[in-house]
Amino acid sequence: MERKISMYLQKWKNDVVRKPLLLYGPRQIGKTFTTLEFGEKEYKNVVYFNLLNNTEITTMLQKEKSTEKIILNLSLSCGETILPNDTLIIFDNVDDVEVVKTIKIFGGELSKYHIIMITSKRDKINKFKGEELQYKVMSSLDFEEYLWARDEKNLAGIIRECFEKRKTCQFHKLALDLFFDYLSTGGMPEVVLSSINGLNEYKLDAIKQKIVGIYKRQCIDTDNLIDIERSVSVIDSIPYQLKKENRKFQYGLLGFGSRKKEYDNAIDFLTTNQLIYRSYKINEVKSPLSSCKDQDSFKLYLNDEGLLYSMLHLNKKSILVDEKMKKILYEEHIARCLVEASYPLYYYQSDGKAEVDFVIQNRMGKIIPIEIATMSNSKAKALSVFMKKYTVTDAYRITENNFSTRKGVRYLPIYAVFCLNDFKI
Repeated sequence: MERKISMYLQKWKNDVVRKPLLLYGPRQIGKTFTTLEFGEKEYKNVVYFNLLNNTEITTMLQKEKSTEKIILNLSLSCGETILPNDTLIIFDNVDDVEVVKTIKIFGGELSKYHIIMITSKRDKINKFKGEELQYKVMSSLDFEEYLWARDEKNLAGIIRECFEKRKTCQFHKLALDLFFDYLSTGGMPEVVLSSINGLNEYKLDAIKQKIVGIYKRQCIDTDNLIDIERSVSVIDSIPYQLKKENRKFQYGLLGFGSRKKEYDNAIDFLTTNQLIYRSYKINEVKSPLSSCKDQDSFKLYLNDEGLLYSMLHLNKKSILVDEKMKKILYEEHIARCLVEASYPLYYYQSDGKAEVDFVIQNRMGKIIPIEIATMSNSKAKALSVFMKKYTVTDAYRITENNFSTRKGVRYLPIYAVFCLNDFKI
C-alpha cells in the first residue's frame, strides 16, 4: 500500500545531514509496516527491534554510550551484520527517554548509520526534543492515498490538476461516489484493505470497533488512574457531542456534575497523542489566530472518519439521505485534512451565532475561512458576512458540486479537500 510518508523517508535517507528519525502517530495507522516496506526496498538489509517488553535491548541502550559498541551489540542480538549506509535500523514502540538520549548520539555528527524510531506516545515527545533528531508525524490514509490503494491513482492526479488549474472535473460523479465509500471505511489501513478485499460492512465495523478499543486501552498511559476512565468517557461522548445542534463540547454530557477542571488532563492527553482533534472557537479575527481562541469553547473530533461513522451507527444509505449526519462527517474529514497539513483548528462564531466551520492562517499570514455547504444550508450567509467584516479576499466553500469560483469564493468538491495545503493556498 503506497503511502505519502514514503516520499519523506526517501528524502530523509538521501539527506546529507540526515539524523535519527523519530516517527510518531496513533496506533494502527501503518507506521511499522510502511517503515519496514521502505527499508526492504531501499536498503540491503533491515534490522528491527521491538522495544515493548524487550528488557535486554532497552537496558543496553540505556547504559551504553559508545556508538560502535551499540552497533556491535545490536548486530549480535539480531544475528545480522549492520552495514554502514546500507542497513536500516528500526526501533519500534519507543517510549523511554534514556533510550532516546542514547540514540541522539548518532545525530551529533554525520552518521553512517540510518536509524528510525517509532512511537505512538506523542505525549512523551517533548521530553525527546533535541537538534540531534528529526521528527515526522504520520496519520491514517487520506482520500488521495485511499484512491491509490483502490488503483485510482490517475483519478487522484486529475483531482489535483483540477484544483491547481481551477477547472471542472470530468469524473466528478465517480470521485464523489468513491469519497462516500471512503467516509464509511475511513483511513485505517486494515479497514481499507479489508474493504478492497470485499468484506461486508458488518465485518468492517468489527475491525473499526477493535481499533476504538485499542485507543481506549491506550488511555491507561495517562498520568493519573482517574484520567483513564475520563479519557474513555471523552472518546465515547464525541459522536453525541457532534450530533447536537450546537457542537461545542459540553462537559455536562459526560455525566451529572462533570466539570472542566476534572477533564482537562484527559482531553490534553487525547489531543496530544492524536487520538482526537480539538478546534477552538474564535469570535474575532486578527493575526495570529492563536491570540483569538477561547480556551473554554471548542469542538472535538475523532482522528478517523471511519471510526466516527461506526460510532454514529451509520450505514451507506443513511449518509446519502441524512444531511445532518453528512455534515458531521464532512466536518470530521476537513478537520483531519487540516491537521495533517499542520494547521491548528479554529471555527468562527459571531455574537449573533453565525458560524464559519473552519478558519485557518497559512504560513504567509493570510486568514482563510472554510465553510461547508450542504443541501440544508446551501444559502447560508455566514461566509460572506465574515469576508466583508474582516476584509478577507480568499475563502472556500466545500460542497458536493464540481469545482467553481463565484464572487471571490472557491467552491471545492468535498473529495478535493486533501488538496488544501500551504503549497496551493
